[in-house]
Amino acid sequence: MAVQDIATYTFKDTFSLSVVQFEKACVVNKPEQVDAYSMYWIKEGKGTYNIDFESYSFDGNVLFFLSPGQVFAVDSEKIKEAYKITFIRDFYCIQTHDKEVSCNGVLFNNIYETPFVKPCKADIKKLDFIISSLIEEFQNNETAQYDMLQAYLKQFIVLSVRIKKEDFKIKEDPQTKLFKDFSLLVDLNFKKEHSVTYYAERLGLSPKSITKHFQKNGTISPSDYIKNRLLLEAKRQLIYSDDSVKQIAYDLGFNDPAYFTRFFTKSAQKSPLQFKKEYKN
Repeated sequence: MAVQDIATYTFKDTFSLSVVQFEKACVVNKPEQVDAYSMYWIKEGKGTYNIDFESYSFDGNVLFFLSPGQVFAVDSEKIKEAYKITFIRDFYCIQTHDKEVSCNGVLFNNIYETPFVKPCKADIKKLDFIISSLIEEFQNNETAQYDMLQAYLKQFIVLSVRIKKEDFKIKEDPQTKLFKDFSLLVDLNFKKEHSVTYYAERLGLSPKSITKHFQKNGTISPSDYIKNRLLLEAKRQLIYSDDSVKQIAYDLGFNDPAYFTRFFTKSAQKSPLQFKKEYKN
């Protein structure tokens, strides 16, 4: 969301709610790297956002979710009413609560699906209630405020998961679960481990078996998934760090910077330095 006069409620720099209630058109070309889990509810508005170098347009009531490290920019927007909830792991750990809430890999750390979901009228009423309750609790400053705020945050997350499952008919079959487990493992280890064999062993399968599961699910191959994750991180670091191509190569687990440059050039159709120069211009 563009930098404007936005009312913000915060709790110890670990959890915040920002409220926009006016209509103003704007364009922000400078992308930023997200440093906290972020949930946006555009209740009334339209625009085009750039998330991890991909452009997405919306018009009307939408929810979308960003994870730490993702790149976000506003190409254009005209917002009349919107809410932004941000939190860090110290306030609410999505990994710890994943068995209860199942948001990890569905709302967050899911970088290969369309980020927008549309709530129905019944869901809008529920979201409104949670937002109103959050604002009231932020203003109360009473005993056990942390517990109350966390409870409302959890409600918002659970409802969002249900809305997304309704919108996208998320499967619960073994192939889908395996893809989620694989993608989360890759996200934790891709800087050190580039081989399908490593992840297959961690999941108790052979590389051949995991590839067959991916084919049944209609997704890209495990090898391509790892390559895409490396490419995305390389792009992020080229834009948001001052590290040299050599330093980025080593950080991403490439022992040979020249090999990293060939890998990037083949995948992105331009060299790392060319990509950095074009994107920053």
